Amino acid sequence: MPAEFNAPVEKWLTVVGIGEDGVAGLGDEAKRAISAAGHVFGGKRHLALASDLIRGKARHWPTPFDSEMRDLVALRGENVCVLASGDPFLHGVGVTLTRALPSTEMRVLPAPSAFSLAASRLGWALQDIETISLHGHAIDLIRPLLQPAARILALTSDGDAPAAIARLIAEAGFGVSRLTVLEALGGENEYLRTSVAAAFDLENINPLNVLAVEVESSSEARVQPLACGLADDLFEHDGQITKREIRAVTLSTLAPRRGELLWDIGAGSGSISIEWMLCHPSLRAIAIETNAERAARIARNASACGVPGLSIVHGAAPAALAGLPAPHAIFIGGGGSEPGVFDAAIAALRPGGRLVANAVTLEMETLLLARHAALGGDLIRLQVSRAAPVGNMTGWRPAMPVTQWSWVKP
Repeated sequence: MPAEFNAPVEKWLTVVGIGEDGVAGLGDEAKRAISAAGHVFGGKRHLALASDLIRGKARHWPTPFDSEMRDLVALRGENVCVLASGDPFLHGVGVTLTRALPSTEMRVLPAPSAFSLAASRLGWALQDIETISLHGHAIDLIRPLLQPAARILALTSDGDAPAAIARLIAEAGFGVSRLTVLEALGGENEYLRTSVAAAFDLENINPLNVLAVEVESSSEARVQPLACGLADDLFEHDGQITKREIRAVTLSTLAPRRGELLWDIGAGSGSISIEWMLCHPSLRAIAIETNAERAARIARNASACGVPGLSIVHGAAPAALAGLPAPHAIFIGGGGSEPGVFDAAIAALRPGGRLVANAVTLEMETLLLARHAALGGDLIRLQVSRAAPVGNMTGWRPAMPVTQWSWVKP
């Protein structure tokens, strides 16, 4: 092993988690680190909480926030301290720091996180509940977590957020859910208040708050199943939608893996890319749709299903594909018969990436047969029949068969 791998690393940067109780809640090591630092970085609130200990230069984070931490990195090798809220690596500045600096150069002294404090106040088992940060994010992200009897802890953006989240929860059919707002946890202004989502009337909420949700559902509640193949009526559509049974098979074939990106070409209602993103928070998708009305509908569906981060490109493939980040998987539903679409998709796909294409027309099926003959892969035929009235009796009514070609790029 080269000698440099065994050499000690100078930990010039100390990251201190601080709570609303300020200096009183810090350990001796954290107090010494703050007092000894020549530069102490933090938000205005953090610097004020630790002001009695700061001997060096207090440095407010710039506005707008510099995610590359240039001012801090310029002090590399000096004695520097960063103040953070609670646990710096739970939706905190510690995550940003490790993008700019190796963790081996840091000493981290965390305090209890807001989630830990909230769970302790409520007597909730932290490992059994859902946690989510809605701080600076769309509140629609909470929708997939709205499951009967679930318990949720959500970090919010400000004092107005709990009321907005309560409205969303009530409108989704969970109005009888019990909501507890936990304000200024750990400080002298700590305060807990409870309301029902449908009758939420709490006012003058401290901007530093955590919202606890005890989910109760009605028969009309919009509960999103945890399996692939959501009911078609959970999506707004004009008939241009991959039906639930075919969608479930398609998602299985696309085989999403952590951190991957999907291109959904000819997205229609966006159901494939939306369900792809619902499989894991790390998954990303780009829905490409040439029809402006459908593109707008995809955005509404994405928000309603809790994946507002779905990227939508309004344009026709293959031209609309130019400049997009390389995908790990591609689904071609609509527009695949347009000249150049398959060639552009195959060229853009990463090595080892998966391509899945569905056809309901003879013209599109002919293209899939040709691709299968040239490139190999798997070719299957899917057909679903549903029971329907036939006079005063019942019979099977078949839906249009779907030919599906799947291929892995060498």
